Order: sequence, then structure tokens, then C-alpha cells
Amino acid sequence: MATEKIKGEKRTEFGKGAARRIRREDKIPAVIYGHGNDPVHLTLPGHEAWLALKHGGANALLDIDLDGDSQLALTKDVQIDPIRRTLDHIDFIAVRRGEKVTVDVPIHVVGDAAPETLVVTENATVQVEAEATHIPEYFEVSVEGAEVGTQILANELELPSGTTLLADDDMLIVNVSQQMSEEALEAELAEAEAEAGIEHDLTDEEEAEQAEAEAAEEGGEGESSEGEGDSDSE
Repeated sequence: MATEKIKGEKRTEFGKGAARRIRREDKIPAVIYGHGNDPVHLTLPGHEAWLALKHGGANALLDIDLDGDSQLALTKDVQIDPIRRTLDHIDFIAVRRGEKVTVDVPIHVVGDAAPETLVVTENATVQVEAEATHIPEYFEVSVEGAEVGTQILANELELPSGTTLLADDDMLIVNVSQQMSEEALEAELAEAEAEAGIEHDLTDEEEAEQAEAEAAEEGGEGESSEGEGDSDSE
């Protein structure tokens, strides 16, 4: 994993008002924890911080310059505005070169499984221990040509040297099952809705079919009644 270099500024103002002022200046409030030290509160340039997180992925490692001092910081939590999709705040963990850290690494599924199969990613991340400066960006799992019943477990992942699996060996990562037909899916959905008491308005076509069936049924009953009358008169 590449280390992104970025310049930060220590901050002394806190609270929601101060954070809003920081963001208006296109900067991001952040904090660095770790190594038994007091938290370091800082601001980062907004655009550079966004690019660093984009390039580094879920476990982006930043080399932050604070007043001439360099600090390696591992991204632990990123808060994003749900509407504007802008960075609101970043939490970092202070790390050192060569230090082992525990991280959750994303799973990337590639390839096309066999026809009429359904590929389900049962776990989107897997926990490992790795050197802070050599954290895998993701683990690639190929399902190319995989048949129904194929299951890929955590212990089948290809881990780079120096990375140790912390998740259970038999943790299911990817499961390949039989694809459900459209008819079966509709039947299952209808059954679930019936159990939940959900009713839908009939379409015009369904109403016409229902009216036609009722008319035919009424006609049949009328003919039956007339037949019974003829029998009585005899």
C-alpha cells in the first residue's frame, strides 16, 4: 500500500461551530489517537484528503506533516455528509513503520460463474494482521466458471507475505448457489406477502378476468336452476 503524504495543521478550536468554519474553508477536521499519547486534533486540506482516501482505500495510510514533524496515520473512521457526500471528519490511529496492526480488508469478487448461478459475497471484509506500511488494499477472489455449490473460505485467500489471517479459517467468503427462476421468485414473494397480510389492487386486466369468471359462474348457476325447474314440472 502506498503512503500518501499530506500537510496538516494543529487546531485548538472545537465543537460544531468550529467544525463548520473549518469545512467552509475547504478543510477537514481530524484527530489522531494512539501510542498512549493525547489525541492530536488537526485539519487537513479537503481536496488532498479526499484524494488520499480514494487512492488508499478503506485502510488508507497517510504520512501527515504537522509543523515539520512526520506522523504515520492509519485511517480508522471516515464520516461523510449523507446528502452532500463531502468529508465531515476523519479518525486516525498513529502507527510506526514495521508495526503490526489489525485491519479489515475488503473482498473483491471477479470473474463470471457458470450459467444460472447466483454469487453471494457472505463477508465483504476479512480481518488480518499486517505491517502498517504493507496493508493489502483488498483481496481478490475469482469465481470464473464456478459451479453451483462452490464455496470459498477465508483460509483459501491468497495472503501476501507478512500478513496473517485473524478471521476463522472456515469463515465463508463467497457462496455460489442455484439461481432462482423468475416464476419461483414471484411465487416466493407472493407467499411472503400473503403471510404478511399484504394485498395489492388488481390491474385492469385482472379485474376484467375476474368479472368474466364471475359472469360465467352466474350464468352456469342460472342454467342449473332452470334445469331443476323443468325436472320438477315433469
